[in-house]
Amino acid sequence: MSGSDRHPAGRSNPFDPGYFDTTELRDFGFAAVGENVKIARNCTIIGLQNIRIGNDVRIDGQVVIAAHTGSLVLGDHIHIGGSCYLGCAGGIELADFAGLSQGVRIYSATDDYSGGALTNPTVPHGYLKLKVGPVVLGRHAIVGSGSVILPKIAVGEGVAVGALSLVTKSLPDWGIYAGTPARRIHSRSKELLAFEARLLAERTVS
Repeated sequence: MSGSDRHPAGRSNPFDPGYFDTTELRDFGFAAVGENVKIARNCTIIGLQNIRIGNDVRIDGQVVIAAHTGSLVLGDHIHIGGSCYLGCAGGIELADFAGLSQGVRIYSATDDYSGGALTNPTVPHGYLKLKVGPVVLGRHAIVGSGSVILPKIAVGEGVAVGALSLVTKSLPDWGIYAGTPARRIHSRSKELLAFEARLLAERTVS
């Protein structure tokens, strides 16, 4: 590629829009923004006033967060991979060290698909039959690519959810779950807690 064919200097690259940093994000109207926070510039986030973000958080490109009702609370050391969707009407919380791989969908409110009511947000609320309730991911919970989590679910501490899983009920601590619906297939090692302790100790010293 010749110099004349390259993207002109000084212009943003449409293929690499980059990230907003903590300083910029604190001017946008979030309820709280901690230290070392990065959010991709091509995310769609609605309801900033209902979103609280801890320290050391990164949200990658094409993530959609709908928090015009409800709330989103992110702890420390949180990663949300690209193309995730978080519907926050019933409330969503990710505790410290929790993470979402690419394309995870979390719904804290869903329509009734049985035909017993109308569906979709263009319909007046009185014609809907919604299931609404908080979704909480415990410390060190991790959710694999393409998985879906439905309302009123607690994903316990240390839980790992395999890719393309459907989580329809709460998952007890320190298990590995996979499938549709997700079922426990193994215990998860707690060895990672030693690494957490080392990291936090180093941070305290520095």
